[in-house]
Amino acid sequence: MSRKPDAAALQTGSALGMLNRRYAWFIVAFAVFTLAMAQAERSGLSRGWIGGAFLFATVTVYASIGFYCRTMNPNEYFLAGRRVPAFYNGVATAADWVSAASFIGTAGVLYLQGFSGLAFILGWTGGYCLLALLLVPYLRRFGQYTLPDFLGARYGGRGPRVVGALATVLVSFIYLVAQIYGVGLITSHLTGMSFEVGIMVGLGGVLVCSFLGGMRAVTWTQVTQYIVLIVAFLVPLMWLSVKQTGLLLPLGAYEQQIQGIAHREKALMADPAELDVAQRLRTSSAQAQRKLLDVADAVQTDIRLQSELVAALRVEQSPLAQIQRAERELQALPRTETRAKQVYEHARDTALKYSQPLAGMAPQTLPFAQTSPGAPGAWSGGSNHARLNFIALMLCLMVGTAVMPHLVVRFQTTPTVNEARESVAWSLLFVVILYLAAPALAVLVKHEVLHHVVGLPFDELPRWLARWSKLDPGLVSVQDVNGDGILQLAELRLSGDAIVLAAPEIGGLPYFATCLVAAGGLAAALSTADGLLLTIANAVSHDIYYRTLNPDAPALRRVIVSKMLIMMVAVAAALVASLHITDILQFVSAAFSLAGAAFFPALVLGIFWRRANHAGAMAGMLIGLGVCGYYLAMNQALLRRWLGVTQGLESTQWFGIDAIAAGVFAVPLGAAALVLVSLATAPPAASQRGVLDEVRRPALNER
Repeated sequence: MSRKPDAAALQTGSALGMLNRRYAWFIVAFAVFTLAMAQAERSGLSRGWIGGAFLFATVTVYASIGFYCRTMNPNEYFLAGRRVPAFYNGVATAADWVSAASFIGTAGVLYLQGFSGLAFILGWTGGYCLLALLLVPYLRRFGQYTLPDFLGARYGGRGPRVVGALATVLVSFIYLVAQIYGVGLITSHLTGMSFEVGIMVGLGGVLVCSFLGGMRAVTWTQVTQYIVLIVAFLVPLMWLSVKQTGLLLPLGAYEQQIQGIAHREKALMADPAELDVAQRLRTSSAQAQRKLLDVADAVQTDIRLQSELVAALRVEQSPLAQIQRAERELQALPRTETRAKQVYEHARDTALKYSQPLAGMAPQTLPFAQTSPGAPGAWSGGSNHARLNFIALMLCLMVGTAVMPHLVVRFQTTPTVNEARESVAWSLLFVVILYLAAPALAVLVKHEVLHHVVGLPFDELPRWLARWSKLDPGLVSVQDVNGDGILQLAELRLSGDAIVLAAPEIGGLPYFATCLVAAGGLAAALSTADGLLLTIANAVSHDIYYRTLNPDAPALRRVIVSKMLIMMVAVAAALVASLHITDILQFVSAAFSLAGAAFFPALVLGIFWRRANHAGAMAGMLIGLGVCGYYLAMNQALLRRWLGVTQGLESTQWFGIDAIAAGVFAVPLGAAALVLVSLATAPPAASQRGVLDEVRRPALNER
């Protein structure tokens, strides 16, 4: 006897079918639009119009979804009504996770660091496994809005909730600044606008989604953004693969291209011209160091010598372009001791870095490579220092990923606990697609640069070098250090943040492919920025304003407060991003150490150890954050400059661990503090143990 399906099942099936049709139509429309831009380029449409069309079309789609999904309902605004199917939540989570750092920075760090860059991919992927095993089922069964909600209920009192909320704001804001920086970089690349204007234009797309519709709008926008970003990453990758190897799937020729890079690297390390440039750069570094001994005198000497050069060029009636270049260099010289010190330190460090073999880039296939700072020679493998830092960074990224607030809250949007588990598997699958593609792209780009750019005469260099140098010299620049008219590897400055965005141009692909990649990078930055903005605003409006300061606040007021905070946080992040904090991946990595230090011991022990209590959780979170913050402040170059710390890095590093892996000390110390203080104080109350029993009790009706 057949059973008649109930109304809820029919409604769910109908809604899922409608979602499938809508996104299928979007995929078709996006493909048609991309092909239309390709044809328009062949017909002579200007680059400015093509770039503007990609920017306008994609941001308009995101804004339209945000407007369509606008809501003031708290359950819809904070958790998308808990009606997101596992598959689509997995897609949205992948988009939330594939930030500007992943999209732009992963291939870049693999290009620059070779084998060592795999720590990022292994750490992030391993973090998803920890998330699925240790946290998602239990936090979803708990069923509240935020991580601080769980900390407040499990440990009691206001302290854990407030510390958790403040840590959420800190971690998410650091991550958000990097996304806004990526938005400015990509938007200016697409349209030719200034970096600051690009930030404001891109920020409008972020605000429409998160401000109007909260998690409901952000979820469905992120599904769309994942489609854009993964297509944008894979199409140029496959195109480059066909161009270089004749194979559509680059992994099939990965070993062949790696071997070609290794042979070329070996030849460059023995090239007399490269060795000459390296020696000149070491000399420049030493000169900059001497200037730092008497900065005031060096400033006056530089101005005097450059002024004399300008006067001599005028007397000799040199070409106007040469005179103007000398005048620009004179205007660019620092006029104050503070600014001059920064310039001389940067010149010293940059020259020293590029004087190393292969311009400071680790050989692509050499595991745990290291070379002696400041000394000529070749790279050597098997370094214990490099191995230790590789493992430490991987562990930090794993624990940080598992407790990243904007990622964990995504799994509260599914209807059931089982669907939360399923969505973790889907999201891991969609993220791994990009993580498998990133090493291949890094190798293809490096092969192209080493074989078809390095060694060219300066007057035959490809146009992308001039265009990117004009856009941002901090990302791409060239300088004929030895004056031989030939580009050596040490004379090329190619930042990791430019590798993915410039990849189509480096490979000689049509300009529409460059715009497609930029649109994908913009989608990655906007998707993560949406989630981070919402996480910050909700932590303040829900956990601090509602749960702590005004428990009687009506639901509508909580939503309004969250929307106001979104505007304020977006403006603050844009102001910090306008400082041009480069190297997105390194900046973002600090957020993972801080997240792991603040949340990992408190959450994991809070779920699996009944004796963990209020005092222990407070001690663990505060000590973890304190140790992590101290280590970052003492060893991270940007923070050291802001704090005025001038002593050498060696005096503050523990066991030679870099600042990027600060969490490797903070997480164990925080966990130890939680355990010791919990054992030394009274056990948790019955109500707190009840929360633990509830989240660990299997639900009978779970599918």
